Amino acid sequence: MENCFKCEDTEWPNQEKTLCIEKQTEFLSYAGDPLTLIFIISSVILFIIAAVILGIFISFRDTPVVRANNHTLSFILLVSIKLSFLSVFLFLGRPVDITCMLRQTSFGITFSIAVSCVLAKTLMVSIAFKATKPGSPWRKWVGVKLANGLVFICSLIQFLISVIWLVIAPPYVEHNTHSEPGKIIIQCNEGSAIGFYIVLSYMGLLASVSFIVAFLARSLPDSFNEAKYITFSML
Repeated sequence: MENCFKCEDTEWPNQEKTLCIEKQTEFLSYAGDPLTLIFIISSVILFIIAAVILGIFISFRDTPVVRANNHTLSFILLVSIKLSFLSVFLFLGRPVDITCMLRQTSFGITFSIAVSCVLAKTLMVSIAFKATKPGSPWRKWVGVKLANGLVFICSLIQFLISVIWLVIAPPYVEHNTHSEPGKIIIQCNEGSAIGFYIVLSYMGLLASVSFIVAFLARSLPDSFNEAKYITFSML
């Protein structure tokens, strides 16, 4: 007891309590971590599926089905989904400041673009049905400009939220020495919890609006039945 001393935060007593040894560091490593392997395989497979679908859409871009489906919006949707799958790799490996800053913001922006495309598609389905009625004032809203403009505005809002978050209180690397005894968990501190939750909440808002609009349009005739699938996908 007379010779007792306290180890540093980065150290831990050995089994005999006679000296201090370095704590083990822990993070989602690319080497020897089965969880990381599962994430990599899943992301690559889903990326390939999205890439194949995009290739099919590009090959048949002049067909009536693809043209009626707003092929530009479909291309943006598929590319943003592919980027969302690739953003998983920012969460793997040893965290550094740049990956901590990019991981949440890049996923938030790319996924918001995807959900914005779905929202634009949902609105266009509803407007297209209303525009089929003779003398309908909705006819002037039918077209790619409204859909593309909606995607741009919704995505721009998420981009601005992310920029403000990174400017005011950006995420950074944190060495957590208290969660697990004998281990240092290298993780990302989100910097501003408010910024992080606003990014998530905005994605949830876009998805909720898409679901509500699609749910209201679910009873349209079969020629406009895309709303049924959008309702299911938003759920």
